Amino acid sequence: MSLIRPFTGLRPAPSRAAEIAAPPYDVLSTAEARVRAAGKPWSFLHISKPEIDLPVGTDPYSAEVYAKAAENLGKMLADGVLVRDAAPCYYAYRLIMGSHSQTGLVAAASVPDYDTNRIRKHEFTRPDKEDDRVRQIDALNAQTGPVLLAYPSAPQVDKLLERASGGTPDADVTADGGIRHTLWVIRDAATLGQLTAAFDAMHALYIADGHHRSAAASRIAAARRTANPKHSGNESYNYFLSVIFPHHQMKIMDYNRVMADLNGMDAAQFLQRISENFSVRASAAPVKPSQPGEFGLYLPGQWHRLQIRADLIPANDPVARLDVSLLQNHLISPVLGITDPRRDKRIDFVGGIRGLAELEKRVNSGEMAAAFSMFATSMEDLMAVADANEVMPPKSTWFEPKLADGLVSHMLDLASSES
Repeated sequence: MSLIRPFTGLRPAPSRAAEIAAPPYDVLSTAEARVRAAGKPWSFLHISKPEIDLPVGTDPYSAEVYAKAAENLGKMLADGVLVRDAAPCYYAYRLIMGSHSQTGLVAAASVPDYDTNRIRKHEFTRPDKEDDRVRQIDALNAQTGPVLLAYPSAPQVDKLLERASGGTPDADVTADGGIRHTLWVIRDAATLGQLTAAFDAMHALYIADGHHRSAAASRIAAARRTANPKHSGNESYNYFLSVIFPHHQMKIMDYNRVMADLNGMDAAQFLQRISENFSVRASAAPVKPSQPGEFGLYLPGQWHRLQIRADLIPANDPVARLDVSLLQNHLISPVLGITDPRRDKRIDFVGGIRGLAELEKRVNSGEMAAAFSMFATSMEDLMAVADANEVMPPKSTWFEPKLADGLVSHMLDLASSES
């Protein structure tokens, strides 16, 4: 089996992409999705968030929700809004956010390579979220939410993608926030072969976002393999929908922290406690850290710049040396008493896309007592953690720009042929 392979993608019919493309299913609440899809009968939210077409209060994990997703997909196919390519293809996908641009490949990635950790993970998954994706894939017999992957340095692939994305695009959508999504279908047999061979030569791919989707694909493949007496390994269920970008083009933003209280201390006592492990300097301006080991702290009306003691940064531990680990292990846990940031309600997380003003707002409103601004985790750090078969702390990475749902989906055929 190849690490990746072309597939017959399900895509918007010509000129319909803008009507269909939608934010990823997991970045919107049900209420937000209802508003976004209002008056848009072909929005992909009717497939990815189908509870919006059922009465308010419907359990989003109920059987009728998954059935509604299948019904909505069937209608889009029957009405010709979504069409399937006649032959296996790859797809070049470019994301543009302001001055930032990244060009990657939409491909079917190997489940067996995921299972053996050639496609590498860095997060734990939650069983309930895996179950949701399994039921969604089973109901649709399709993977509609792509897994965001990164490939290590491969100039040959970069050049192939640059060449493939040079002509007139097959889809060109500017979504909310001014994010531009552009797609080119790659049909040329020689280019398909070159891309497959180039990826096969790679030692690993890295999951950036989509751990629950990839885990669900693995579970689906295992179940269908067991149920298929003629299993050959070539069936479409052995692959999952992915968009793979060069790691050096991917943009990780800061993932900031806000705290509900100071664990019984006033501001002066809190600053005194943290000065044991950090240098603390008041700042007249908001603090956006400019290097690893540096943090911003906002207390009501006042920013501070923190720098952790150098001797507390371990040299050879890819997890413990992360800024998110340093802050957790040397401040949030020992000083604020928050030992389980996954479950403790006293801590919340704010994606860097919202800016430092959002941190000030949360504190000034009285909702939160303190906020920490972070230096963004690097792709190299993420890859080092994955290579060590370790797990990142929760809320370590915030990737922007986000992929769109609906531009390409991967159908899971029942036959042993390519899908």
